[in-house]
Amino acid sequence: MTGPGDPYNQNGAEGPGPNQVPPPGHPEHGHPFPPRPPQLPGPDGTRSDHRDRALPEASAWTALLSAVPWFFWSLVLVVWVAGAIGFGWGWIVIAVWILSGALIFAPSTEELLAKHLFRLRKPTLIEQQRLAPVWHQLLQRAGVVHGRFSLWIQESDEVNATPTPGHTVGVTRWALYTLPPQHLEAALAHELSHHLGGRAWLSLIDFWYSIPARGGLIVVRAVARLMRRVPALGCVIGGFMVMAYAGIVLAAITFGHGYVWPILFLTPFIAPPLLAWLSRWRVKEADKKAAMLGYGTTLVQVLYGWQMQHQQSLGRDGSRRAQVMSSTPSLVERVHTIEQAAGIPPAAWGNH
Repeated sequence: MTGPGDPYNQNGAEGPGPNQVPPPGHPEHGHPFPPRPPQLPGPDGTRSDHRDRALPEASAWTALLSAVPWFFWSLVLVVWVAGAIGFGWGWIVIAVWILSGALIFAPSTEELLAKHLFRLRKPTLIEQQRLAPVWHQLLQRAGVVHGRFSLWIQESDEVNATPTPGHTVGVTRWALYTLPPQHLEAALAHELSHHLGGRAWLSLIDFWYSIPARGGLIVVRAVARLMRRVPALGCVIGGFMVMAYAGIVLAAITFGHGYVWPILFLTPFIAPPLLAWLSRWRVKEADKKAAMLGYGTTLVQVLYGWQMQHQQSLGRDGSRRAQVMSSTPSLVERVHTIEQAAGIPPAAWGNH
């Protein structure tokens, strides 16, 4: 693996060394990368400078929709803990949890979330040297104030990093070490687009109040793994959990007024497909914004290069259930989205 400050050989030239394989799209493959794409105007015919300071876009408000089931189950768990303590002191627990949202305004909070929950790391000095020029140019093109977002590295061989809340922008190790500068800039444009349009603070609030529910989900998955490893113990634990949950749902239906509470208690069965669809939609929205910034052609080449290197199919693999529950769209869906957003015919994407 080559270093980020010297991506292809020891001499700093952007050509493969004697024992190295050139990355997808290198001129030695017969289809060199095109020049940097021109900046495309936004829907109103002007540059999209400072659009992230306007009112939140539709993709931002969908974060609130996805936050409903997470917040509800977080509240259920916090109330359960408060009840176990005793509601005399338990109300203090509930109040502290609600007021803890003020912590998201502390810069150290986002850093702790990035390190310990998303398993990201800060770039090294050499990696910063590779990232700084393309990151600075991207921020200028997007009209974003320098220093508003921070770059972190995700140890992953995927084409894009896991979307993170707040002002933390992740980039994968594969993109950092494999892509030449203009293609790395296109990959960063996609990552940055997840945070534009008013999503930064909304996504951070959404994630913060979902932490108890996400912790509960981790416990449930751990119990499920235990049930598979120890069937006898698993049957006892699983039976108890099923009966307890069924009793809660039955009580909500019997004593609740209307259908809101029963539906909320059924969200573990209703919400996952909806949340997966919203996640796929957000990825395509980020692709659209990157294309509108002028990175459509290069971003498509990044997707094709990753697909060729990892021998992945353009469509979705697996069963129908896996497709419905997938949080990322297929590569062909992303390519179609970029083509439509940029308004460029497929012949302009390059010889792939």
